[in-house]
Amino acid sequence: MRRRDFIALLAAGIALPGGTRVAALDYGLAQTALALGADLVGVPDPADYRSWVVTPPMPPTVQDLGQRTQPNLDVLKALRPDVILAIQDHAPIRPLLEAIAPVLDLPIYTPAKQPWDRSVAAANAIGAHIGRLPNAERLVARVTTQFEEGRAALAGQLQRPILLASFIDPRHLSLFGVGSILHDALERLGLRNAWQGSTGRWGSVTVPIEALASVADATLFLVEPLPPDLDQVLGRSILWQALPFVRAGRVFRLDPVLMFGTLPAASRFCDLLLPRLLDGAARA
Repeated sequence: MRRRDFIALLAAGIALPGGTRVAALDYGLAQTALALGADLVGVPDPADYRSWVVTPPMPPTVQDLGQRTQPNLDVLKALRPDVILAIQDHAPIRPLLEAIAPVLDLPIYTPAKQPWDRSVAAANAIGAHIGRLPNAERLVARVTTQFEEGRAALAGQLQRPILLASFIDPRHLSLFGVGSILHDALERLGLRNAWQGSTGRWGSVTVPIEALASVADATLFLVEPLPPDLDQVLGRSILWQALPFVRAGRVFRLDPVLMFGTLPAASRFCDLLLPRLLDGAARA
């Protein structure tokens, strides 16, 4: 290929012949890479991705790299990636990764608690690195417009504060607050997160069921998948049945969405949440 043709392809955001082979050690970065049309060759536990992340779909050709923080380096090397997408959790093994391929370090969840802004930056960084910057710009523009339109659709409607949770076991939940992509998504839709308490680096906190009594006026959305025996246990729980939003029928379920994700996760969350709010059932 002539040099000017090579440069023209990069400028147009078109994949180079054979594509840039990408390995992603984090689901949030993996979903961003897929949304940009990257040639993703490896990710930790793709089966879990299909259950917890869902979109963008994980191609069946993507190879399993093992554990997220301890990937199988032999498999990774055999895949011959051109770039490895990593987060700060991979710092201890970065020298080992760099011996295989260049590493693009893109932390999303940090003490700064700005996952939306960092997700935008990550999309642009990945896009620039693999010659798909126009795709990244289109992704950012599309998701931004999606939330602007969602906010406009909800304007003037009375909405209770929204509590976002995922059950760890029948007595403990993860609540998502400041520092999570779901919290940033709520704010962009003009909605109030009912959980105003502290959160960790990932924008979540683990609490027992009784902690939910402090957010009695909320509408609760439970993000699936949930423990298989949850309904049975909660049906027998006097504490759960006494919670005001349970008594009032303000508990709803959302299909799986990556709680620790990036822009594609925010987009999916909007697609799942907005119809529930607009149909009026969740505003009672």
